[in-house]
Amino acid sequence: MHHAAFTVVCAAICLTGSAFAADGEIPFETFPGDPLRWYDARELGVVGRGWTEVKEFYDRLPAKAEGVVREPVWNLSRNSSGMYVDFVADTSLIAVRWGLRSPTLAMPHMAATGVSGVDLYGRTEDGTWRWIAVGKPAALQTKATLVSSLPMGSREYRIYLPLYNGVTRVQIGLPAAATIRRVEQKSPKPIVFYGTSIMQGACASRTGMAQSSIIGRRLDTPVINLGFSGNGKMEPEIAQLLAELDPSVYVIDALPNMEAALVKERAETFVRTLREARPTTPIILVEDRTYADAHWIASRRERNETSRREFRAAYDRLVKSGISGLTYIEGNQLLRSDGEDTVDGSHPTDLGFMRYADVVAPYIAKVLDSRLSQ
Repeated sequence: MHHAAFTVVCAAICLTGSAFAADGEIPFETFPGDPLRWYDARELGVVGRGWTEVKEFYDRLPAKAEGVVREPVWNLSRNSSGMYVDFVADTSLIAVRWGLRSPTLAMPHMAATGVSGVDLYGRTEDGTWRWIAVGKPAALQTKATLVSSLPMGSREYRIYLPLYNGVTRVQIGLPAAATIRRVEQKSPKPIVFYGTSIMQGACASRTGMAQSSIIGRRLDTPVINLGFSGNGKMEPEIAQLLAELDPSVYVIDALPNMEAALVKERAETFVRTLREARPTTPIILVEDRTYADAHWIASRRERNETSRREFRAAYDRLVKSGISGLTYIEGNQLLRSDGEDTVDGSHPTDLGFMRYADVVAPYIAKVLDSRLSQ
């Protein structure tokens, strides 16, 4: 930026504490008595947003969906589940300020760090992601130093946003001497995940442990999480919205919210809507996980068996009718028979999400590899 232009802009914005980074590209704010420079996550680039025409920046559905989708779905779409910000920095300290939409920081069966916290990862020398620190929410507005003794050196960082709360603003704080730059997004098209509370992230202990996020890190591919707690029911209006996206693959995992009759009514039409709009995009259909207490409770076993039977029948009809590019994953392999990987028999713990990713990620990888070879 030319000096004269900088002077004009600075005169307009420095009254609010804003300025420009040394490279003239990324604006930051400073606050009295605070030595850090604060960078808005929106300026760095937030991954996991399917639409840009939204009511609020961190919403997961477009503004036009309000009044079209059911009210519970719309309300849940204001949660920032699956979103994250990537940046490259040379710094020893990383802090975060984030504002939340709801004062409900936790749930009886899910920790505040997963519901409303943030989660920091760094990319190691071999290119893999490794956890660094978690940001614990304290109130509607939280400021936290996540780490203060990082080894210096330029590397990529990722911060995952809350799974079951919405955010109003997210800022990354770095020392004045630190450097920061945006990550050039060279990744393939995102994986779009659609499903229930389990897909949204219940009950991960921290935000980076939702299965979509685990899979995204393992495959080094961006993800869009469209899990809606208690409301993943394959509605036609949701199918139409998903069809607007252009992902590398759709992963449909909605059976935990659907009994057999609803599966029979909606599953086939849901898939046909996606296929009509995206003739070549792979679609992975995932059965529901087996309830951890199904060994003891007959009604739980029956729920799994009947919904799966209808889902498999819908898949068979689709294939027989000539719908290609479908992959089917059986649910009895998603969690283990030891029953040790859920909070309440239904929602996975971190262990459960890791096990889920162990099963599903290879299917997605195979689909992505086959697309690249075409």
